[in-house]
Amino acid sequence: MLTKKPPALQSFLSLVSRHSSHLVRQQYDVIVVGGGHAGTEAAAAAARVGAETLLVSQKIETIGALSCNPSLGGVGKGQLVKEVDALDGLCGRAGDWAGIHFSILNRRKGPAVWGPRAQLDRQRYREFIQSELLSTPRLTVLEGSVEELFVSEPNPEEPGHHRVTGIRLANGSHPISASSVVLTTGTFLSGSLFMGQSKSPGGRIGDAPSSAGLSHTLRERLGLRTGRLRTGTPPRIVKDSVDLSLANVHPPDSHPTPFSFLNTHTHCKPEEQLPCYLTYTTPGVERVVRESLHLNCHIQEDAKGPRYCPSIESRVLRFPGRRHQVWLEPEGVTSDILYPQGLSMTMPPDVQLRLIREIPAMHRAEIHTPGYGVQYDFVCPTQLSPALQVKSTQGLFLAGQINGTTGYEEAAAQGLWAGVNAARCALSRPTVALSRTESYIGVLIDDLVSRGVTEPYRMFTSRAEFRTSLRPDNADLRLTLKGFEEVGCVSIVRYQEAVRVRDSLQDALATLQALALSTQNWRKKLPDMRMSEVKNSLLTGMDVLRYNDVSFEMLASAFPECLSHHMEFSQRLKIEAVYRPHCNLQKKEIERIQKEENMSLPQDINYLTLPVSLSHEVREILDRVRPTTLGAATRLQGMTPAAIIHLFNYVRRTGQKERRSHRNKPDQREERKSL
Repeated sequence: MLTKKPPALQSFLSLVSRHSSHLVRQQYDVIVVGGGHAGTEAAAAAARVGAETLLVSQKIETIGALSCNPSLGGVGKGQLVKEVDALDGLCGRAGDWAGIHFSILNRRKGPAVWGPRAQLDRQRYREFIQSELLSTPRLTVLEGSVEELFVSEPNPEEPGHHRVTGIRLANGSHPISASSVVLTTGTFLSGSLFMGQSKSPGGRIGDAPSSAGLSHTLRERLGLRTGRLRTGTPPRIVKDSVDLSLANVHPPDSHPTPFSFLNTHTHCKPEEQLPCYLTYTTPGVERVVRESLHLNCHIQEDAKGPRYCPSIESRVLRFPGRRHQVWLEPEGVTSDILYPQGLSMTMPPDVQLRLIREIPAMHRAEIHTPGYGVQYDFVCPTQLSPALQVKSTQGLFLAGQINGTTGYEEAAAQGLWAGVNAARCALSRPTVALSRTESYIGVLIDDLVSRGVTEPYRMFTSRAEFRTSLRPDNADLRLTLKGFEEVGCVSIVRYQEAVRVRDSLQDALATLQALALSTQNWRKKLPDMRMSEVKNSLLTGMDVLRYNDVSFEMLASAFPECLSHHMEFSQRLKIEAVYRPHCNLQKKEIERIQKEENMSLPQDINYLTLPVSLSHEVREILDRVRPTTLGAATRLQGMTPAAIIHLFNYVRRTGQKERRSHRNKPDQREERKSL
């Protein structure tokens, strides 16, 4: 199944509002500010949960735009895309529609750390996202810039010092009220653009800067701690000016693997995919960087940049004398532009041209759009709850780069979860959290709210302790059922498909487990299988499927009567067989962590005067971050094992006292009866 072709951009523009006076209503359940990956996922998720939702974006045309690289997924990031899709998000299906080069990274390693990835057609991706928003019930789109948040006194029955009740647009129009507001401002929060020695306000070239009033509200009115981060983008190269014969061709996978669990194939046919090209920097590139440092004010700033996607200036300064990879990536099927991945730079445009021409394949290259740097404000994410709600402010949720992350996938994951909880909060339902034992989204959010960031945060598989359980192939089984039954963000169509898949897999696994033969008989059935002739024991189909040289197709050929009808899930069954022993070993550790996660820490606890043996440093950490669970406390930097034990014992004793007090308290109904 593949979603039908989205309508043209003009159709989308004709059905959205460009002025607040055109809105049918001035009161919404949820308002989402920002139309990037976080904002679009947040708005769609909030509407799916059942909230009347308003998405406000500075520029209607750029909703769903790929601001930087034209790709989706990768190692760690691909897992996030699969999980967003499992929760009925947008980006996975958009990637399947817009992809023009599909590949699985890390394929030489185990399937748990495979990284689904795709090069995208920028226009197709944007049009798909806009089409999905257009067809989402309860979702309204408005073009405008948010000047400030309306803040009122908090609800005394809920934690928090303030309450956000709506927004005011920069054009001075009437306020728009909401029970929840989700900020997904990306790089636009007090953003500054850098190119050479020039500096101008903005978060993306060609777009207006965000309002200074919003930053002021967050810092001064709400008292939130903020920091400053930076990022950058490379120059776009005219494709016809590059000699691709001097670069190494990297073809896509011959059989594209869709991101979405709802799709069996991608929009782009295998033979229509485009290649990428690999080339390298030269000593001349390093020379140009060093000669132009005095012309580059961005690289001299104190703001932290992304460690895992650094500028070419940062690479040269950190790793002198090395040769660095440069990937030349297509930006679309009909695009005449190449994206040079690995050449993010902020030097003057004429120097950028000198630099790229030091690379043999680009010795005559022309620049279509120069690269530039961006600096922007972010809110320290330890001030958020696992629901991505600001702890001190009722009704305010944050998602994306405003929380200190980098990347489309990290933004989309946060946006979906913030949208879900903003809607649940607005509809008077309890917020929900994802554990790091059940999803990469849970790992991402827990890392942010428990540990904070000192540089832009990027997801890797190494951040997940239970990555053999949190695989790309089983995200639907881990999250779709929960998304429908507990969260409310998954459609009945996707839920029914996930149930079908779960039941079919369970049936196939049971059949494999029941298929037991001696090693001698297995050798007869599978003569090409390398099995020890000395060993003579009883093996099940699951045991045999773990062998490297045994595929499910081989077993189905040997036992067609009981296995052939499960061929649809051949790869998933192979992966499940390989990882099942590892997952069983992890269960006890997962149960221990889940037990800790379920032990809530009172949000009104005074850590500075707590009658427990804790160091002053630990007390300050706990008071500043205020973790919501014992599990979150264990992952705080600076926490000691002894401090965790003391905290555990205190919470347990306090809980026991409260339970005894509750048991000893006379039943009011019995008292009324006696009267």
